[in-house]
Amino acid sequence: MIAPGVPAPQPAGGDLRTELTRHLVSRAVGRLHRRDRERERLLADGRWRELGEAVRGHVRAAFGPMPFGDSGAAVDARPVSRHETRHCGIENVLFESFPGWEVNASVFVPRGAGPFPAVVLPVGHSGKQHAPYQIPAQAFASLGYLAVLFDPPGQDSEKRPGNDHFADGVRTYLTGHSSNRYFVLDALRCIDYLATRSDVDLSRGVAMSGVSGGGHTTLFATLFDDRIACQGPSCCVNRMADHPVGDLYAPCPEGLWWNRIGAGVDEVDVLLAGMPAPTLLMAGRHDEVFHVEWSRSLAALCAGAFASAGRGERFGFFEDDAGHDYTLPQVRRFAAWMNRWLLGEPDRPVPELDPADFPMLPYGHLRCHPSAVENMHTLNADLARRQAARLPERLDAAALAAAVRAVTGGRGGPARWSVGEPFQLWSQDYREALAVTAGGLSMPASVLRPRPPARAGALVVYVDDRGRQAALERNGLAARLSAMFDRTPGAVLPEMVVADLPGWGESRPALAPFAAAGWGGMDRILSYLACAIGDGLLAVQTRALVELVRTVAPERAGAPLALVGRGLGGAAVLLAASVLRDPAAAEPEAGRVSMVAALDFPARFLDLATEPEYRWPAAAFLPNALRHLDLPLVARSLAVDHLLLGNPLDAQRQPLSKAAATETFGGIGAGVLLPECAEAEIDANLSAALRDCTSPSAQMGDRLPPAPGNPGGSDRVNGQGSR
Repeated sequence: MIAPGVPAPQPAGGDLRTELTRHLVSRAVGRLHRRDRERERLLADGRWRELGEAVRGHVRAAFGPMPFGDSGAAVDARPVSRHETRHCGIENVLFESFPGWEVNASVFVPRGAGPFPAVVLPVGHSGKQHAPYQIPAQAFASLGYLAVLFDPPGQDSEKRPGNDHFADGVRTYLTGHSSNRYFVLDALRCIDYLATRSDVDLSRGVAMSGVSGGGHTTLFATLFDDRIACQGPSCCVNRMADHPVGDLYAPCPEGLWWNRIGAGVDEVDVLLAGMPAPTLLMAGRHDEVFHVEWSRSLAALCAGAFASAGRGERFGFFEDDAGHDYTLPQVRRFAAWMNRWLLGEPDRPVPELDPADFPMLPYGHLRCHPSAVENMHTLNADLARRQAARLPERLDAAALAAAVRAVTGGRGGPARWSVGEPFQLWSQDYREALAVTAGGLSMPASVLRPRPPARAGALVVYVDDRGRQAALERNGLAARLSAMFDRTPGAVLPEMVVADLPGWGESRPALAPFAAAGWGGMDRILSYLACAIGDGLLAVQTRALVELVRTVAPERAGAPLALVGRGLGGAAVLLAASVLRDPAAAEPEAGRVSMVAALDFPARFLDLATEPEYRWPAAAFLPNALRHLDLPLVARSLAVDHLLLGNPLDAQRQPLSKAAATETFGGIGAGVLLPECAEAEIDANLSAALRDCTSPSAQMGDRLPPAPGNPGGSDRVNGQGSR
C-alpha cells in the first residue's frame, strides 16, 4: 500500500498502453468508413470512371517515376539457363527493371510452335521455388499459356540483399516514394520483355495473376498498364478496416504508403479502379489471414459495382476449398477466365489437372542469379541523396517553421492539464501531472518545482524516448538537472516538466497478437498505420510536445523556456522548437524558447536512408522528411540563445566521431556540439546553459497554468489542493 501523501499518477481516461493504438486505429477506420460512403455515392451516380481516375492518380503520384513501356528503356534480356519438363521448357533470363536492378524471370514455354498467349505471375512474399508459384506456372504452360514467373524483392527469393520488405521498405518513407514501386515495376517490365519475344501473341494483351503479395502486385500493375487484359488476384485483398487496420496485422510497408488511407484509397478502391479490366477475385475458404467472410463481402460489393458500371460480366468470384494458396482449381478457373477475356474463346474447354503431373522442380531449375549491386536500398538511397542535395544550407525562422509543419502537421493545443498534490523532494516539490492533447492522447508527467527559499529559474520540458522513469530514476539526467539536492539559500533552480510523449514510457503500446510474428512489432504496426493516415509517429509526438509546451509555458513572468530531449526525444525537441519559434505565431510563448538540447539523437535522416544497416525504430523514419528538411538543417537554422547537441548518433546508434559530427553540424554558430562526450560533460554544459539563459531577476513563481475556470491563478489546481 502506498503511504499517504506519496504522489499517485493522475488518472487517465483509459489504459495508456492502448491509447495510441486506439487513436490511430480510430482515425484510420473513421476515414475508411467515410470513404465507403463516398464510394457509394460515386457508384450510385455512375461515376466509376471518376473514382478510377482519382485512385490511379493518387497511386501514380505515390509511386513516383515508373519507367516501362514507351517510357522505359529497351529490354536487353540475358539468357541464364534452360531446362525441360514434361509439359514445357523453362528459360531463365535476366533483364533490367530500374537501371541496374534485374528481374529474375523464369519463362515456362508451352510445347508447340506458338505464338502463345501469355500470363505474368508475380510471386508473393516468398520465392518462386515454392509450390504456390512454380506449380501454377507449370500448369498454365500445360494449358497453352506462356507463363512468366519472377521473384519479389526480399523474403525467400533470389533478391534478398538490400531488399528487406521491412528494414529497407520503411526507408522509403523518408523520401516519400512507396516501396511498392519496386514490386510493381518488375511486373510491368515482364510485359515489356514479352513484347520482344516472337513466340508470344500480345495482340489482345496479357493476363496477370498471383497469390498473396503476388495478387497485390497484380492489382496495382493493372492500374498502370492497359496491356493487362484481365487479372486474377488471389488471397490478397479485403476492406482495410477489416485487415490490416481492424485486426492490427503487421503488414509490409509497401501497402501502407504515405497518406494512402488519408486519401481514401482502400483495397476495394484499387480493385474497382482496375475497371474495365475483367477481374476474377479468388479466395481460400480456410485462409487464416484474408478471412473468407471478408472476401465474400468484398466480392458482393465489387459485383454490384461492376454491374452498376454496365460491366457485370467482367467480375467473377471463385471461392476455393483451400487456405492461403494458389491451387490447381484456381489455375483451371483463371484459365477459363483468360480463354474468355484474353483469347475471346469462352467455350474453350479446360481439362482436369492431375497434381501428379506437376512435380516440384529443383530450385536450380529456376535460379537466375540476379545482381545485388542495385536494390531497393541503393535506389532509394540515391533518391535520398538527391533530395538532401536540394536542401538549403539554412532557413530563416518562418521558412524553418513551415518546413517542419510540412512533415509534422499543425500546431494543435493547448492540452488539458491536471496536477496532483505536492511531495517534498529535498529542495523541490514533486507532483504527478497529466496533459491530454486536443486529439485525446495522454502525456503523464512529473513536475519538479523549487521550494522556497530557492527560486525558480528556467522552465525545462524534458522528453526521453525511453520514458520519464528512465530520465528520473536513479538520479537520471532529468533528476540531476533539477538540482534537487541544492540547498543553497536563494539558489535559482530550474523547474522541470518531465513527460512521456504518446507511445513512450507509461504509454508504450501494449502487444497486439500479430506483433508476435517475426516481421511484426508494435513499432512497425503503428508506424506504418500512422504513415498511411498521412501522419507519422514522430510527427504525432512532435505535435504533442508543442501542445505540452503551449500548456506549461510561463505566460506572466516571461521566463526562459528550455527544451531537452534524449533519443528520438532529441529529434522531437528540435522540430518542436522550430514551430514554437515561428515569428508568425500569435501564441505568447512564440519566440520564448531560449535553450534547446538534443542528446543521443539521430544525426541525420539521410543516414537512415543511406547507411547499409540501422538500429533505430520504424518511428524514426519521418514520412517525407527529406523532401523538406534534415536535422542538421534544423539545428543550423534554429535561432535560440543556447543550442546544445550532445552525442549525435549514426544509423547504428553509435556516437559520431568528432570529425564526422563537426562535418555534419558545421555552421550551428554559437551552438555547442559535444560528440563522443561523457555524461559528466553533458551535465556540466546543460547546467551552464540553464544558468546562462536564466535572468538573475526572474521570479517565475507558480507558473504552471491555472485550472480551467481559474484564470486568476489561485492556490488550487483542478480542485486538488494547495500548490
